[in-house]
Amino acid sequence: MAQETKQQAPKIEFPCPDYPIKVIGRDGPDFQEVVIDVVRIHVPDLDITTIDLQGSRKGTFTSIRMKITATGHEQLKALHEDLLETGRVTMVI
Repeated sequence: MAQETKQQAPKIEFPCPDYPIKVIGRDGPDFQEVVIDVVRIHVPDLDITTIDLQGSRKGTFTSIRMKITATGHEQLKALHEDLLETGRVTMVI
């Protein structure tokens, strides 16, 4: 009988430089600024040169990818919650 093995998620060691974040929301003239303002609350040293924008095929949504230095689970949780609370963000990956 084969024994099942559960694969565990990789453990993140903090601080974690170059931690990738992807934020998706409805496109709008100030969507990028809203996202950056919220991220800077939690990541004051955000390097905006790491930001990559990509629009959806129909132009309805925009995804913003960036890399941050993650300092801990609390920071990532607060960042996720604050981005969703803007009402502009539909998903944070």
